[in-house]
Amino acid sequence: MGGMTTSLTLNNGIEMPAVGFGVFQTPPAETVEAVENALRTGYRHIDTAAAYGNEREVGQAIRNSGLDRSEVFVETKVWISDFGHEQTLHAFDKSAGKLGLDQIDLLILHQALPERFDLTLEAYRALEKLLADGRVRAIGVSNFTRDHLDRLLREASIVPAVNQIEVHPYFQQPDVLAADAEHGIVSQAWSPIGGITFYRDSGHTSTLDDPTIARIAEAHGRTPAQVMLRWGLQRGRSVIPKSTRRERIEENFAVFDFELTDEELTAIDALDTGVRGGPDPEDVTLEAFGKEIPEA
Repeated sequence: MGGMTTSLTLNNGIEMPAVGFGVFQTPPAETVEAVENALRTGYRHIDTAAAYGNEREVGQAIRNSGLDRSEVFVETKVWISDFGHEQTLHAFDKSAGKLGLDQIDLLILHQALPERFDLTLEAYRALEKLLADGRVRAIGVSNFTRDHLDRLLREASIVPAVNQIEVHPYFQQPDVLAADAEHGIVSQAWSPIGGITFYRDSGHTSTLDDPTIARIAEAHGRTPAQVMLRWGLQRGRSVIPKSTRRERIEENFAVFDFELTDEELTAIDALDTGVRGGPDPEDVTLEAFGKEIPEA
């Protein structure tokens, strides 16, 4: 895989930095500094969402960085409470307003809404319109299963550029990865270093303590987190690590100057437990997960 590029070309020709900086569960008060540190470190892709409540702070950090707008790839997500054609067009306005941007690089649906797939389709049609109008540069989905993708693609005119899903050594979703690959959709891994947030309380052993990953990390003089991110990149995925600690932010970006062997990649592939850390996409309902996204 020598001389690995730091970006991926999406199915509409847009270049996306392969490593993004995530701000899920980062309190607004900490988001500006975290994103500023990430941009200083070299990240050029920031992943946020309307539901995170920190789009405004992401926009502030990008402005504070002094970087040209064209240098930073901004990704955000439409929450299920804003699904529907007009509602989703308005969700763009809310997100763009908070971010302080005229154009969003990648706008994706945060979840499918299986019980109201009609609303999911209307929301996606709104994304297609925003793309046609040049308000966004690429569109996609998140937490879509193979079935959700099939249902979407029967109706959609534009194939999603990205499907952001939970992928790490302990939960690899081979069926979804295969479905994405079949359609030329980039698989983007949230929680690429192990779903720590969700697993911590479940008694599930952390991927950071996994002996196989530790052995590979030692062989390269790297950390387990770096090995997991590198594995994701070499498997052709985009990865979205998150941290608010400067040293971790830097560590998670230092993944372009070493390479795992085929044997090492295969050994990590073999760690899949099939156990999900986040919510099951089939269980997402407006009743259980709906929440109002404020106007400003």
